[in-house]
Amino acid sequence: MADIPHPEPAPYTGPSYFHVFKALVANSLAREMTLRGSFLITVFTRGFWFAAQLMLFEIIYGNVRDINGWTKYEFFIFMATGMIINTLIEVFFMPNCANFSELIRTGNLDFVLLKPIDPQFLVSCGEKLDLGALSNLLLSGSLLYWGASHLDQGITLGQVFAYFGLIAVGVATFYSLMISLAALSVFFGRNQGLYDFWFYITIFARYPRDIYRNFWQGEIIYFVFSNIIPILLIVTVPSSVLAGKILNPGYVWGILIGLTLLSLFIARRIFLWAIDNYRSSGS
Repeated sequence: MADIPHPEPAPYTGPSYFHVFKALVANSLAREMTLRGSFLITVFTRGFWFAAQLMLFEIIYGNVRDINGWTKYEFFIFMATGMIINTLIEVFFMPNCANFSELIRTGNLDFVLLKPIDPQFLVSCGEKLDLGALSNLLLSGSLLYWGASHLDQGITLGQVFAYFGLIAVGVATFYSLMISLAALSVFFGRNQGLYDFWFYITIFARYPRDIYRNFWQGEIIYFVFSNIIPILLIVTVPSSVLAGKILNPGYVWGILIGLTLLSLFIARRIFLWAIDNYRSSGS
């Protein structure tokens, strides 16, 4: 009797990152709906903070025509852009990166490293999402539309595409900084001080970079956070593009993209270096 041919098994290609991420979103949504009270409190507090910030700058612009060349509606575009970038970081990356030191302390990082998926993906966004922070996207999107609709000039489709592309670049830059700081937990244990450092340097991105050019200490901040760590470019460049403001220099968007690619490469090397030096709880 002739042998019956058996089909060759399909080669294992590893888990689908899309399906893993989809399951993560579903689990996070179920968790948020279980804790509705906490979710509603988060939405309320973020809405209150947004209203307070908006009222503050309404008062300021009630007394001045512009702040270093930024009119009220141009600044509202800037403010909305910063909120969008920070919200995306808070929703997808911050809860997990902040938990990295706990994975090390409890030994649960061992289980992460045993899974057939890139550990950086799991450490970055593989545990939970802060879906309560998504309410900020609705608020910031409304502010962005309000500011853009009051500009003197129209906005082209090219500006819109460039804007959202630069938003992605800004998120990538902030992410590379955050995962680098999280990876250092392997060497320093609890990394609360590292996250304090994160908030201290990202606070500079809350204001347009030209504001820092009025005093010599600001010139130092301007140079370091424009040409080494592009914190001041992350929000200023995309908001300037959408508002139709002249970039100075005109190729500054290229500097931002180049430094972002470099920061992602360095962050990856730091993460792999940290994992190579990690000692499991069983060792």
